[in-house]
Amino acid sequence: MPKKQSFAEAAVTFWGATHTVTGSMHQVEARGTSLLLDCGLYQGHRAESLARNQKFPFRPRDIDAVLLSHAHIDHCGNLPNLVKQGFRGPVYCTPATRALAAVMLGDAAKIQEEDASYLNRRRDKDKAKIEPLYDGRDVYRTLRQLHAVPYDTPFPVQKGIEGMFVDAGHLLGSAMVHLRMDGEGGERSLSFTGDLGRPGLPILRDPSPMPAAGLLISESTYGGHAHEAVEETAEQLGDVVRRVVERGGKVLVPAFSVGRTQTLVYFLHQLRNTGRLPDVPIFVDSPMAIRATEVFRAHPECFNEETLRLLREQPELFGEREVTYIDKVHESIALNDRREPCIIVSASGMCEAGRILHHLKHNIEDPRSAILIAGYQAADTLGRRIVERRPEVRILGQTRALKAEVVVLNGLSSHADHAGLLANLAPLQATAAAVRLVHGEPERSEKLAEDLRKSGFADVAIPERGDRVNLSPSPR
Repeated sequence: MPKKQSFAEAAVTFWGATHTVTGSMHQVEARGTSLLLDCGLYQGHRAESLARNQKFPFRPRDIDAVLLSHAHIDHCGNLPNLVKQGFRGPVYCTPATRALAAVMLGDAAKIQEEDASYLNRRRDKDKAKIEPLYDGRDVYRTLRQLHAVPYDTPFPVQKGIEGMFVDAGHLLGSAMVHLRMDGEGGERSLSFTGDLGRPGLPILRDPSPMPAAGLLISESTYGGHAHEAVEETAEQLGDVVRRVVERGGKVLVPAFSVGRTQTLVYFLHQLRNTGRLPDVPIFVDSPMAIRATEVFRAHPECFNEETLRLLREQPELFGEREVTYIDKVHESIALNDRREPCIIVSASGMCEAGRILHHLKHNIEDPRSAILIAGYQAADTLGRRIVERRPEVRILGQTRALKAEVVVLNGLSSHADHAGLLANLAPLQATAAAVRLVHGEPERSEKLAEDLRKSGFADVAIPERGDRVNLSPSPR
């Protein structure tokens, strides 16, 4: 277990989202204190995920504060477990992130408890009961420790350490994190992208410029990849729906309840208003998406000018005039009895849990239907196996033939692509002593690293889990 740094030192240790896109968690040690950038759930093989998420590589009670970039579960999802194991400090985030985290963490606890109950009912009585990673009480305690700070507002994190959140344009409330640390020999600084958004997406403002710093920690999810234009993606979405409706099938869209679902509803709303979408029922089957959409409505300060204008003209932009939101379980089950064409948007985005599994089970063998993948699918997930078009996949313990059409629309991604990441980082070449690339599979990170080196960055690396980098004093 690494020791705390002295007041004259500062370093970052990378504990999560290394060589993968999940489990964001980086430990900053400076001025005798210990901070975390994010505390996300690791998602992958079940046994490995459980082991990684249960046991922290440090003592939670030794962490003085957490700075949370945004509310996606791979960035905030292990906070209740950190609190459960002894963390008592503040968790700093933006106001919208605080509101969304309440939705996300409450749902995560419910899933943890339901999974444990399900497994315990099927275990031998003489075996020890499986406990959830955390429960609703842990979430309640965690939410009491969240402190909201607006964008572009410097705030004291600990004595001699100042933080600031800058709009990342990835999710409602998402932020890049900037830290400035006093120290012997000079000031140290770092900037962390969290998940960086892309310009021109609907609803949210474009990302702000990344603050200059000695150490840049950047996501690299789409290193080496170019997204399609947003306008082209909207047209492709309309084409898919028209094609599937004509042949009498259903369009299934696995989507994260927070962010991606609201973007899809926006696109479908616009397509219908301009006559480019057939009169087909649209269902959002996710109780969490309903609660998240209410949070979106409550935080227009994160919206771009176009969305604010549309909301003035069409107050039901996220409402039920165009979309039927499904909450009750029996309503969700009834969707699978429908024989008419429809669009079903349902969580989870990587097809690892939630109601989308039941819709896939009932429709994946129907060649009239289509599975529309609208976001990144991590390795070892059902979503990835669908994208790879495996002949057969396992869903809820049953093997199913993949006969439905599979359509991948990466243009809906809320992550910056290769060019976007370079544009964000390149202007900081003169002031950055080092760049570390996280939140990306190795080949993606390496492609971004190659171009960063070509653009003049001298120290670019892709850390392994547990790697540490020292922060150098800024030039006087």
